[in-house]
Amino acid sequence: MLSTALILAGHGLSSTLIPLRADLAGFGDLQIGLISSSFYIGFVIGCVFGPFLILRAGHIRAFAALVSLMSGAALLHPILLDPLAWALFRVITGLCFAGILLVVESWLNDQATNENRGTVMSLYIICYLGATMGGQLMVVGFDISTFVPFAIASIFVSIAVVPVALTKAVQPAPITLVRFRPINLYQTSAVALIGCLLIGLANSSMWALAPLYAKQIGYSTNEAAYFAAAIVLGGAITQWPIGRLSDRVDRRIIILLLGFTAAVASLLLFLLESGNFWGTFTIFLMLGMASQPTYAIVAAHAFDYVEAEDYVETSSGVLMSNGIGSMIGPTLAAGLMYSIGPEGLFVWVALVEVALALFVISRLFIRPADEALEKTDFEYGATSNMGAVLTPDPLDIEDPYVIPPEEFPAYEQEEEEEPSEETDDLPNRNDEGENPPTTDETQDNSRFPSG
Repeated sequence: MLSTALILAGHGLSSTLIPLRADLAGFGDLQIGLISSSFYIGFVIGCVFGPFLILRAGHIRAFAALVSLMSGAALLHPILLDPLAWALFRVITGLCFAGILLVVESWLNDQATNENRGTVMSLYIICYLGATMGGQLMVVGFDISTFVPFAIASIFVSIAVVPVALTKAVQPAPITLVRFRPINLYQTSAVALIGCLLIGLANSSMWALAPLYAKQIGYSTNEAAYFAAAIVLGGAITQWPIGRLSDRVDRRIIILLLGFTAAVASLLLFLLESGNFWGTFTIFLMLGMASQPTYAIVAAHAFDYVEAEDYVETSSGVLMSNGIGSMIGPTLAAGLMYSIGPEGLFVWVALVEVALALFVISRLFIRPADEALEKTDFEYGATSNMGAVLTPDPLDIEDPYVIPPEEFPAYEQEEEEEPSEETDDLPNRNDEGENPPTTDETQDNSRFPSG
């Protein structure tokens, strides 16, 4: 949890800082949109290939490598002020971030029991949201034209390796290979596949470009940071109550209402005159309250229609669909900002949210609500889009797409090397100068604490 908080504080700071610093450096709106989309390109790559990195190196060493790489990428931004270079740095950051969350969430999934899993994951998500908001608000204390805020973000990420590197905890849970079969997911729940794609298009644009929008319409850097944090805060406020409400009615109705509410909030931001800080902050908060819980409701809707043995694939499917939308959204939103001005961001968000609502309406006629459907209880820890390993139940090592710990090459015991001639005088030699036979009881396994 401590490592997670440190990483997310650094990530929140850099995510808010980068579009503001890019605008200050004279990058165009389309270039900033491409930079923002690049993070999600890296994130999707990390979700797919992260398990193989952990399989090769082990959880702790993979975590240390990813943290170091992510820290270095943060420092490169102020050194090389080039849009293509920044896009590459964000791909690296997204890849590392996905891999880090994979390690963290598999570790939590392993340490939790069936009795406390919901509590543990809820605490993790509170930590996630709180640390992210804290990082976003740190922008307030720095001059974004200097090297300092990038260095601070890098320091937070770098320090995060210490608790994990020094841990005595046992090897984390099995790692899930991402299996994305969109046709199967569409046949199971079209709302899950298309809904998560549209949610990615809208939410990633808000997360990435809201600070830029605020800066371009005349607000200060500090005020832009408050607006970005308001989106996260709004989602944190409504996530659980809306989720519990969706247990009692057709979840698609909730998605429909959230989509229209987010569209209305977006249009209010489009129409609102700049200069009214508290009015703008309130609408941003309202937008976060409506837009941020939608992914969890859509994921819960998907879980309603699958059996327990398909939870892992469903979780991966909705996450990948959301990631693909997130890769595209910021670039398209930036194109509208370039064409019609900063307000184009919320024209884009409104259009996507209306499209989500209309699609859900069409599905209500195609697939009426099943009164006999036994819903899974809403559990935010199981439906969050934080990383790539959160699932409603412990991972099943019988699943062919789950790698059990005993098959990790990184944790296999290495064969003991033959001693060299220089060690002939060591006391473990017998009188004839030969090595005694090695048994399981005499092997030194101290180098493999989690084997």
